[in-house]
Amino acid sequence: MNKIRTATAITTLGLVAAMMAGCASAAADAGTGETAAPVDELRLGYFANVTHAPALVGLEEGLFEDALGDVDVTTQVFNAGPAAIEALSAGAIDATYIGPNPSINTFIQSGGESARIVAGAATGGAALVVREGIDSPDDLAGTTLASPQLGNTQDVALRKWLADEGFETDTSGGGDVQVTPTENAQTLTLFQQGELDGAWLPEPWVSRLVLDAGAHVLQDEADLWEDGEFPTTVLLVRKEFLDEHPDVVADLLKGHEAAVQWIADNPDEAPGVINGAIEKETGKPLDEAVIQRALEHVTFSVDPHADTFETLVENGIEAGTQKQGSIEGLFDLRLLNKQLEAEGEDTVSASGLGED
Repeated sequence: MNKIRTATAITTLGLVAAMMAGCASAAADAGTGETAAPVDELRLGYFANVTHAPALVGLEEGLFEDALGDVDVTTQVFNAGPAAIEALSAGAIDATYIGPNPSINTFIQSGGESARIVAGAATGGAALVVREGIDSPDDLAGTTLASPQLGNTQDVALRKWLADEGFETDTSGGGDVQVTPTENAQTLTLFQQGELDGAWLPEPWVSRLVLDAGAHVLQDEADLWEDGEFPTTVLLVRKEFLDEHPDVVADLLKGHEAAVQWIADNPDEAPGVINGAIEKETGKPLDEAVIQRALEHVTFSVDPHADTFETLVENGIEAGTQKQGSIEGLFDLRLLNKQLEAEGEDTVSASGLGED
């Protein structure tokens, strides 16, 4: 029996949220999971992006299926983080691959009750690409730039960078540079039609605009971070699910780590597997040159780089896309580190922002 099932839609989110809120158990309060009823399904979100390759590989290669045993995996594909957070908060999914800024937002807005980051997935692979004739930040005055969604990780990075360059923006599209949150595939089309001057995007969309639409990179986000390392994708789990079913989350992490390792061990096969998964979700494979270029700019690791998250909070506040608040407790890396220790691997740090 095929245990990977794809959800066709998320419906009645408010009703699902109310039902989930009413089913908190004593096990969740105790954080043990001992009295929670067993589950036969884990609902997993991800994006059809190269930066979510561990999810794509884990599904394509059956690594989640192997790790989770009798627990089926239902998948839901999203375009950007805020939509995935809406589903997670409503209880429509249990875990999702997602960018750091939406993870921060839901944690702060819920007072630390919504979700926990349990592992890293990818670093790098995001940049600002622009049309011909824009060769420096000064050339951006009066232009229109896209980001995947208001408040997502690339949207925050773009707004923060523009502010550092002396431009004013606002979340309604006003200011010196107009920032227009746009679905990634639509961004490519609008750029090709001359309706957009550029966009801050994750891979493979950076490479698609460069190779398919004649854009060039004005700012690689890696150049803005020490050693070029900044988190692009993490694995986020709904707190209630983690409290009640730590054994299932542990198995999810086994599949996740196996996927990260598979990518490292199979550099020749990985582009084809990742591209095949993207084709399933989008209906069209990437050109070989696009997938190769995209993978050159992304690193896959289970380390979430928690030490960068205080800076990410500051960036979100400055961008006007998130509220102030504490992120102490955002990370729960205990299950991951237990697994790493058992394998003789180096553990990863929560940098004082949770359990490790």
